[in-house]
Amino acid sequence: MSILIENVSTKFGESFLLSQINLEIPTGNLVALLGPSGSGKSTLLRTIAGFLQPENGRIWFDGQNATFLPIQQRQIGFVFQDYALFPKMTIFENIAFGLKIQKTSPAKIQSQVYELLQLTQLDNFAMFYPHQLSGGQKQRVAFARALAIEPKILLLDEPFGALDVKVRKNLRVWLRELHAKLPVTTLFVTHDLQEAMEMADEIVLFRKGGIEQLGSPQEIYEHPATLFVKNFLGLNF
Repeated sequence: MSILIENVSTKFGESFLLSQINLEIPTGNLVALLGPSGSGKSTLLRTIAGFLQPENGRIWFDGQNATFLPIQQRQIGFVFQDYALFPKMTIFENIAFGLKIQKTSPAKIQSQVYELLQLTQLDNFAMFYPHQLSGGQKQRVAFARALAIEPKILLLDEPFGALDVKVRKNLRVWLRELHAKLPVTTLFVTHDLQEAMEMADEIVLFRKGGIEQLGSPQEIYEHPATLFVKNFLGLNF
């Protein structure tokens, strides 16, 4: 599903967290929303998801106006930094949760959950509980649960932020491979430059609620548009 952000501004109280954002994301792209804390990247993610309503502007999914569409109708999977797993449910039950809400048949739930367990390399953990898993395994469960409802868009809010460096690196490789198998349109928030450069088809670099530069990792590195971009990339020489 393609995403078009048209002149979107989002406000909290009297302050604008996003100001006149224009952005087009083609179907199937893996896009990094990159920038320092407070620059607006998570605000845009939550506005696309429907957790926040824009003050003005419009959001389009595949040419359809989704600006005020209810969250449950947006066909979005959302993965949080803190996993947000249900502690008293097994891994199978966590992944199946969204399917049960959708009143999916038990047979389809069974087949779909086990297919996702294989895809996320968690085949042997269906009857485990979240507290029995490592951080990296919990994050893969969160991905599987988000994918279970077959979303058209996958939104990831600093998905590896709570993990150590080695696990982060392994999961970056894993997510890139997963995206190649399931080319769902994916946006992920990060403040980690290396993470964005390694994973993304395209980077959207934020500053103070606006987009400072947009392009492929190579384009941004080789042709930084502003002094801020140069400094953020460590090219201030």
